[in-house]
Amino acid sequence: MAAITALLKVTTLLIFFIANYFVSLQAFQLYANESNFHGVRCIEKERRSLLKFKEGLKDPSGFLSSWVDHDCCSWKGVGCSNLTGEVIKLDLSNPNCYLEFYDSNSHGNSSCLDGKLGHLNELQHLNYLDLSYNTFSGMIPSRLGNLSNLNYLNLSYSTFSGMIPPDFGNLSNLHVLDLHSLYYHPTWVSDLNWLSGLSSLKFLDLTFVNLSLATAHWLQAVNMLPSLLELHLAYTELQAIPLFLPHLNFTSLSILDLNFNFFGSQAPQWLFNISTVVELTLYACFSKGPFSSIIIGCNLRHLDLSDNRFNGEISELLVGSFSRCRTSSLEELVLSYNQFSGQLPNSWGHLNNSLRTLDLSSNSISGPLPTSIGELSKLQNLYLSFNNMNGSIPKGLGRLTELKELFLDGNDWEGVLSQDHFQGLSKLKMLSISPLNRNFVLNLSPDWVPPFSLKQIYIYNYKLGPKFPKWLQTQTQLDAIYLMNASISEAIPSWLWKMSTRIRELRLSYNQIGGILPSSLLFPNDMEIDLSFNSLEGPLPLWPNVTNLYLANNSFSGTIPKNIGQVMSKLQYLDLSGNKLNGSIPSSLGKIDRLYYLSLSKNRLSGKVHDQWMGENIESLDLSENNLSDVFPASLCSLPNLFELKLSNNNFFGKLPFSLKNCKKLIFLDLGENKFSGSIPKLIGESLLLLRELRMRANQFEGNITKKLCHLQELHVLDFAQNNLSGPVPACFSNLNGMKSRNHYGYQQSESFDMDLVQKGRELTYNQRMIGFVIMIDLSSNNLSGDILEVITNLSALVAFNVSNNHLTGKIPQKIGDMRYLETLDLSSNHFSGQIPPGMASLTFLNHLNLSYNNFSGPIPLGNQFPTFNESIYEGNPGLCGSPLLTKCEAATNEENGDHRGHNGDDKEDKYEKLGLFVSIALGFIVGFWSVCGSLVIKKTWRDAYFVFLKKVRDWIIVLIEVNVNRVQRTIARD
Repeated sequence: MAAITALLKVTTLLIFFIANYFVSLQAFQLYANESNFHGVRCIEKERRSLLKFKEGLKDPSGFLSSWVDHDCCSWKGVGCSNLTGEVIKLDLSNPNCYLEFYDSNSHGNSSCLDGKLGHLNELQHLNYLDLSYNTFSGMIPSRLGNLSNLNYLNLSYSTFSGMIPPDFGNLSNLHVLDLHSLYYHPTWVSDLNWLSGLSSLKFLDLTFVNLSLATAHWLQAVNMLPSLLELHLAYTELQAIPLFLPHLNFTSLSILDLNFNFFGSQAPQWLFNISTVVELTLYACFSKGPFSSIIIGCNLRHLDLSDNRFNGEISELLVGSFSRCRTSSLEELVLSYNQFSGQLPNSWGHLNNSLRTLDLSSNSISGPLPTSIGELSKLQNLYLSFNNMNGSIPKGLGRLTELKELFLDGNDWEGVLSQDHFQGLSKLKMLSISPLNRNFVLNLSPDWVPPFSLKQIYIYNYKLGPKFPKWLQTQTQLDAIYLMNASISEAIPSWLWKMSTRIRELRLSYNQIGGILPSSLLFPNDMEIDLSFNSLEGPLPLWPNVTNLYLANNSFSGTIPKNIGQVMSKLQYLDLSGNKLNGSIPSSLGKIDRLYYLSLSKNRLSGKVHDQWMGENIESLDLSENNLSDVFPASLCSLPNLFELKLSNNNFFGKLPFSLKNCKKLIFLDLGENKFSGSIPKLIGESLLLLRELRMRANQFEGNITKKLCHLQELHVLDFAQNNLSGPVPACFSNLNGMKSRNHYGYQQSESFDMDLVQKGRELTYNQRMIGFVIMIDLSSNNLSGDILEVITNLSALVAFNVSNNHLTGKIPQKIGDMRYLETLDLSSNHFSGQIPPGMASLTFLNHLNLSYNNFSGPIPLGNQFPTFNESIYEGNPGLCGSPLLTKCEAATNEENGDHRGHNGDDKEDKYEKLGLFVSIALGFIVGFWSVCGSLVIKKTWRDAYFVFLKKVRDWIIVLIEVNVNRVQRTIARD
């Protein structure tokens, strides 16, 4: 009974305290609300600081429009302490700005906060500051390092530039530091020693921050952060990583991202020994293998080793690297773009029950797909594209009941892929098939109803036609259809057009599809259609909501509709090239705000180019190979983002206008095959400083080549052939740095248009992927004079050089042998003289050479490819001799032995040697004879003594002979 009484007392007391707590809480909230109502919560000093901060910003969207009343704690993005009213949080993160900044659909960055940061250091109680996704300018203020209470600082994606202040090392309470930079707004550090002050840091993101100056000690600095959970150092230009690390201090690390740092070494084992790491991404980091000896940690769930140069047996990696694990946690394994070889294993070990994504694409894996692939019961994504795999695909593939994405393209599969292979793949959403073996058969019944409902299908380079597969009608969730180069020849069926109301991508290029397209269809927003390289005909359709439309290389005819700009106002890409369109270019095309790629080339368009180009986003414009007739359209240079302009093969005429200087962003300019005249404007070299490709061949330009072109340091294609240019080639051409290095052009963002260039004696078309690798100068068929070769031999990366049909003089320098990339050299029909340097034989890439009709003399070099050249390339040089010409050099023997000295010189040298020998013999005889005999004739006492000596020698010889004869006789008589 006493126990029950005690229990009741305790219960009563507990209820009292709980009730008292809620009453107090209610009273506090009521007080807080009243205080907020009366405006006393916000500290006036901090309110003024926020208003001063706002004054330094540009806010076109009114993001900070609520920053007007007295209670700053109610302002958007501002958070205050419930107890003191101090501003402790400022969150101005603006993801919409980021989307607008990179989205071509955007009409400017209207929601972005811009300007410089000020007065934030006065908010001393801040513990949370997020300014991410804005367009602030200038450097990060070092005064932010004085906000000692901060535990969260996020300045990511905010266009800051310059050095990150080491003062951040003062923020000892910081848990999160996100300084993710932007590629075009680089930030950098001098060192990372300041990280040692951030002992509480749990999250660090320095993506795109240049850490090259901290390469030597970056790991030691990061290793001082024991609480670190996530480390993101992608794209930071780190160049070294220690192969050994004696002590790992970041024992809590779970995510490590080192993507795109070119360490240039093999992967260190310690990276895979961090037992706490569950996500490790090492995309494009290492240049050496093998990798199969690496032991991978058992707790890893995500491992990305793509785009390295790892090699070794794939089976050893997939099985051996996890051999020490009792179980495996690995869910995602990405090994694409490496050099792994061998065959896939027949057993997957511990990966059977964990692996969800396996990406082995773009390696050198061979052999068949093993039946054991069906054992990966949880596999959702399988990527085997672009390997050397062969054999038939096992039906065990159908046991992967969780599979969502299957990519088998780019292999040498054999046999049949039937509907039985897909029977269990009810969850499949993406399918890609592109066999290299044309005998591979996709055997699907016309009435087949697949168990899956695809969202995307990719079938290309496979004979699927001549008709569209009917089973596609059952795929009601499709949003992307790729049936390219599939031998389809029927017209697009009506059921496919009905499906297009929900499809966002329809790509049917490189078939033989015929017929006339529907004039009007309602597509979903942001629709992309590629019907290029078919046999479609009739008038152009007008399809609203289409953003990307490719109708190139068909047989469309008639005019371009005048209202195309109004009806198809969402266009971003429009390619109508290679058709039979006529008439003029409608002005409405120039008013499409979002359009940034327009190609109307290879049609029959005529008339003038309108002057209403108002689309601020146009980057690439191709009007080439038409019948347009006009002066240079000056309004084109009012397009602020124009990067590429191609007007070749038209009837444009007149001088280039001064307004061309406004095309400051041009990297590609092709004005060839027109009737432009006058001199080459100096403004090209003064204002168009980003030019990479400049082609102005086959016009009527005259006068000297301006020295201002030497300012074009990015230039790697220069074609002024077939004009009336005169005078010398500027000596400063030797300073064109774009032609001295092959390190970067092929890896830059590729140009959009093809370019026709004369190389190897014929016109070749270089597509947008290859033009970046071409480094050439073509000044042929002009009236140029002077010596150019000494200048050009400094351009060590030059691939093609053509100055034929000019009046140039000079000799080929010996150092031409240093131009080791040279493939084409045409000096024909000039006045060059002298010998052909023997060092030219070291130009092993040289496959097109023409030296005809000059004044060259002497022997033709032997060795490497020179014996393969035809004799026609030496015509018109009567002083040349040697193979392959019939004219033999005089010293044939020496010539055959590779001695290129003249025979006359050899004969003279032999004569001098014989003459020297005879003279030395004669002098020796005279000196020797008269030094002895002359003394005896002149001096009597010497003569008497000499003859007495000879008489004694004679007597001594006679006595010696007699003694030896008597000795021999006695010996014989005794025997």
